[in-house]
Amino acid sequence: MAHTHHAAVSRRRPDLRSVVGVTGEILITLGVIVFLFLAYELWFTGLYTAHAQSDFKKQLQSEWARPLPSPVASVLPGEQPGASVAPAPTVSDRPVPGDAIGLIEIPRLGSNYSYAIVEGVSTDDLKKGPGHYPGTALPGGIGNFVVSGHRTTYLAPFNGLAELVVGDAIVIETRDTWYTYRVTDLQTVLPTDVAVILPVPGKPKATPTKALITLTTCTPKYSASHRLIVDGVLESAQPKSAGPPPALQGS
Repeated sequence: MAHTHHAAVSRRRPDLRSVVGVTGEILITLGVIVFLFLAYELWFTGLYTAHAQSDFKKQLQSEWARPLPSPVASVLPGEQPGASVAPAPTVSDRPVPGDAIGLIEIPRLGSNYSYAIVEGVSTDDLKKGPGHYPGTALPGGIGNFVVSGHRTTYLAPFNGLAELVVGDAIVIETRDTWYTYRVTDLQTVLPTDVAVILPVPGKPKATPTKALITLTTCTPKYSASHRLIVDGVLESAQPKSAGPPPALQGS
């Protein structure tokens, strides 16, 4: 009987080892799949955004290097030529969806922090960089200039927003002007709280009188359960001919 029991135990041991071996192989396979997924999410998406950002910056350099259009005379019936002159609209006056409208630079996040802002906040737009909410104010304009961006993938342009503190500079570079905003508040809200992007945040019926900025991104990291909101107000608008603003000179 003892010999029979020993044989039964011996027969069971290889089965246990087989189970452990198969389980180990499954775990290794799952680990490889997770690694490849993370590599795609962080590395491949970053390459995509880096390529798009390079194209955007070349686009801006080309546009900004061209001379501004000359004013076009608008003559109404009965008026003498030259009585009414209206400047021709520029690209910055009417952003083209999917095009770059300027650069965002945040000294707190490093001297090399510079991203082209795309016009639009669709899924495809935000894969290319921070996106300007269509219909909100343009850089330096009265109202709320709202920009959204990814925090963990596609180069994660807004990964460091939580590091900002009240008083930090947010600089927007356009064709001819540096707009320097100063951070006034950081808050966390639900994705449904759209009042934060109103012309006067939180006040649907108010008429804007100040030039504001709002940066939005998902929070916490690797989650879309809430939104991190960075608010700011325009401090200065400096012609680019005068050189970089003080906020960038020390970065």
